[in-house]
Amino acid sequence: MKGTIVNNFEFGEKMRERTRRFAVKIIECYRKLPKTEDARVLGRQLIRSGTSVAANYRAVCRAKSGPDFVSKLGTVLEESDETLLWLELLEDSNTAPSDALKELKQEAEELMRIFSCSLATARHSQTPKLLNS
Repeated sequence: MKGTIVNNFEFGEKMRERTRRFAVKIIECYRKLPKTEDARVLGRQLIRSGTSVAANYRAVCRAKSGPDFVSKLGTVLEESDETLLWLELLEDSNTAPSDALKELKQEAEELMRIFSCSLATARHSQTPKLLNS
């Protein structure tokens, strides 16, 4: 049990740092967008959701209960998915070049996979086990 707690703590710390770095890269991407109205609108949405991933993950680390953890982690997954949407829209509308967004899109997708798996595991551990089923 003690090893699991240490591993969970280390994982949480790594993810806190990873989501923080992701937020910084989102901010840097926003600063490089063209100074057009469509880029400004899409960029503001991107910066809100992309930085929210890090802020909400920090909240996950402070969850007060299992259900609170599941709820907050669900929010992080939603924000990650929304961030990916804004990146795709920037690319699809030719507002930003694909090569400039490639790394951010890959990281958003990877974060989504991690959060999705973590959420499934957390939900599974919240499900009461039936005895002698």
